[in-house]
Amino acid sequence: MIAIGGLAPDFTAPDEHGTPLTLSSFRGHPAVLFFFPKANSMGCTVETRAFAERFAEFRAAGWTVIGVSVDPVAEQAKFASKCRAEFPLVSDGDRSIARAYGVLGFLGMARRVTFLLDADGKVQEVVNAITPTVHVTRTLERLRAPTAK
Repeated sequence: MIAIGGLAPDFTAPDEHGTPLTLSSFRGHPAVLFFFPKANSMGCTVETRAFAERFAEFRAAGWTVIGVSVDPVAEQAKFASKCRAEFPLVSDGDRSIARAYGVLGFLGMARRVTFLLDADGKVQEVVNAITPTVHVTRTLERLRAPTAK
């Protein structure tokens, strides 16, 4: 797993619309990169909806939010709509992103891990918890910390 202080591996992969998304294109702004195991599963729906419900807070603070799972583009599109996600959901179909971040888990799915990246793309915090809502709670706590911006 990428350590705190390490540079987040860059990637280009399709979002839920099939549009290529490159992580480094978001440099200059802090970002939340959250990996989730499976679109439409109960825990992942809870987590993604929680990020969606609080997205205005992230946006107002200048943060980017990006979700990643191994689900195909079409599944990500349905999931984004279901969760009312206003942020990209990336399809890591070849699992290269999950591998690069060290979060590829059992049965070839990404583990539920969230990376908080600073404006230079360095990892500032890692949230590695089973409970889906903890990811949003800890991320918002970090966002509100004086050193987060």
